[in-house]
Amino acid sequence: MSDLNRRTFLKSVGGTGVALSVAGCSELTGGGGGGENTIVPGTASGFPPFEFVNESGDLVGFDVDLLSAVVEQTDYELGEWEDLEFGQLITALDNDRIDVIAAAMTINDERDQTIDFTDPYYDANQAVLVREGGDFQPGSTDDLADRSIGAQSGTTGAEQMQALVDDGSISNSQATTYENYVLAVEDLTNGNTDAVIVDTPVAETFVSNRDVVIAFTIETGEEYGFGVREGASDLQSALNDGLAAIQEDGTYDELTEEWFASE
Repeated sequence: MSDLNRRTFLKSVGGTGVALSVAGCSELTGGGGGGENTIVPGTASGFPPFEFVNESGDLVGFDVDLLSAVVEQTDYELGEWEDLEFGQLITALDNDRIDVIAAAMTINDERDQTIDFTDPYYDANQAVLVREGGDFQPGSTDDLADRSIGAQSGTTGAEQMQALVDDGSISNSQATTYENYVLAVEDLTNGNTDAVIVDTPVAETFVSNRDVVIAFTIETGEEYGFGVREGASDLQSALNDGLAAIQEDGTYDELTEEWFASE
């Protein structure tokens, strides 16, 4: 995908979008309609290209298309999407307000103690974004000392930022969490923070349409999975089978090409 196309695709993908049930809502409202096999998916927009709201007001992105394709391979049907803050998703799942999380959620031990995950569907690391052409161009985490850093609340990027606080590299006042990464990057480009730590594929998308660059990456070896309630083994197995099916028939490759291809 060319630079021009990467700058414009965010404005032109509404054709594959699905309607938001609660666009930008911070309250858990639940309910997806449909029959007993209907599952309510939850996500947290503001994480392009995995999930975001386009100019037409549609929820779109890789996770949206991927989960839709996976569920089509099962006996389940997708209900209306719930768009929540990232930090609310596990609570919403535990409270039966949603049935599956599709939000580029990293599988880690802490989350795995509360919910169950499907097989991994995407690998990622963390990237450090800075302003394009700015004086601050760090080459490692050591260079982030005494700088203001931003990340989305509840993410593994925020965990990396907290690690800098814990080791004394930055103070609590220099660490800022945001509702989503769009707000964090806006603060970066406006000069209100010096760097943002974000998952690599999302960082690359911001580089394509904002005045920011990736200064360096932090190798974390993360894997994303769909989250389901503990004990929802039937749904977990069905999603795993559906994921394997679309990886086998080429649908997964088509979606990664659509959302992540650089040429």
